[in-house]
Amino acid sequence: MKKFYITTAIPYLNDAPHLGHALEFVQADVLARYHRLLEEDVFFLTGSDEHGTKIAKTAETLGKTPQELVDENVQKFLNLLESLQISNDDFIRTSDKERHWPTVFEIWKRLVKEVDIYKKKYEGLYCYGCEAFVTERDLIDGKCAIHLRAPEKIEEENYFFKMTRYKDELKRLLSSDELRILPEHRANEMMYFLDNDFSDVSFSRPKRTLSWGIPVPDDEEATIYVWADALTNYLSGVGYSENKERFDLFWPPDVQIIGKDILRFHALIWPAILLSAKLPLPKTLFVHGYITHAGQKMSKSLGNVVSPSTLIDTYGSDAVRYFLLREIAPTEDGDYNDEKMITRYNSDLAHGIGNLVSRVTTLAEKSGSVILEQFDGQAEIDTHWKRYHEAMNAFRFNEALEVVWGLISHVDREITQKKLWSHPDNKTLSDLIHYLINLGWMLTPFLPHTSDTLIETIFGHELGFRDKRLDTSVSVKKIGLFPKKEV
Repeated sequence: MKKFYITTAIPYLNDAPHLGHALEFVQADVLARYHRLLEEDVFFLTGSDEHGTKIAKTAETLGKTPQELVDENVQKFLNLLESLQISNDDFIRTSDKERHWPTVFEIWKRLVKEVDIYKKKYEGLYCYGCEAFVTERDLIDGKCAIHLRAPEKIEEENYFFKMTRYKDELKRLLSSDELRILPEHRANEMMYFLDNDFSDVSFSRPKRTLSWGIPVPDDEEATIYVWADALTNYLSGVGYSENKERFDLFWPPDVQIIGKDILRFHALIWPAILLSAKLPLPKTLFVHGYITHAGQKMSKSLGNVVSPSTLIDTYGSDAVRYFLLREIAPTEDGDYNDEKMITRYNSDLAHGIGNLVSRVTTLAEKSGSVILEQFDGQAEIDTHWKRYHEAMNAFRFNEALEVVWGLISHVDREITQKKLWSHPDNKTLSDLIHYLINLGWMLTPFLPHTSDTLIETIFGHELGFRDKRLDTSVSVKKIGLFPKKEV
């Protein structure tokens, strides 16, 4: 079997999950489910980034230990994964001393062995919001572009990673597309950084400054900084230290999905770590944008943060998944508002797939049973499948859904033009059921509950992709999907 290893970035556990987290989880899940549909051996990893000064300070403010805080917050993310029907195979926590820390220590020692770790005094600008050192070039009017606060100038003695040693190799990888970044213009941004802001990077902080983290091997006064701590989750989560057989099977990642705000870390620091450790690099970094709310960046102070859990409670998980995947272009910024959500729900789900499934299953239920015969619409289906696969292989999730809804419209037109509701014969009903089966397969990566409902209601059990055992008699009950929502 062909293998497919996919990861998300690991969210920082200083707060509850937001709609941007939901977008990334769903995009990764679509690819994982799609490759399972193709009967590939899939490993899908996500997890949580649990160390850092912000978490320690937040915990102190709340009168909790850092561990208590991350234990509470990680459950919120686990609940979101479950409610969104995310099919991850594992979840790695950076505070896990048994599963994650051994990998961090081993990678650190490999970098030391390559003489890529050294210690020096450093003076620089530090953004506490980003928990990272920044340069003047990163600032807008002297402030962090993300947190809108001026960084502080600090002086410390830290361990540094000799990243500049890998500058030429990184340029070669990016320019040759061996390390593919999508969309392509993001790779050009990284080439710019290589030519302008590229320097060795701090890999530790003094323990007095950063006590909540993983200690540097053989130095009790230093704590490993986020890069060697968090980025290594992609290794530990697939078994680098604990499951060599699994690691050897799945490494390297085929696709790593990240937000554009952390691209530099994943396109430059992360590959440099792997080059130093003599490990194969990821094949593709897929970069998504931000989600705004009614045209504004979501912010607690503005009171416009949209909770994905609230949306799921209101519309259902498949509807939320559909909105994120159809309304928002995969690699661009996108906007959420209630009007867009209700419009998509009613026009595409209630009146689209919901109406078609109701029409077909109502006709089939009235007939008592349908004997599946040779399908006359196979050429039409093959055309849609070809376009569907092209869109999926290019990570154009919205276009893949356009193909699906094009097929829905085709079947609706056929029912109307041929007046199939008037005394349909078995052959007509058989063709309609074949259409629903293919729609169910196509929807598997996107709307898993809807897909399962379609296939299992028709057959009473799961059905493998393009299963040839369709010469059977089925008794179909009417299926009601996506009841209309009032504005």
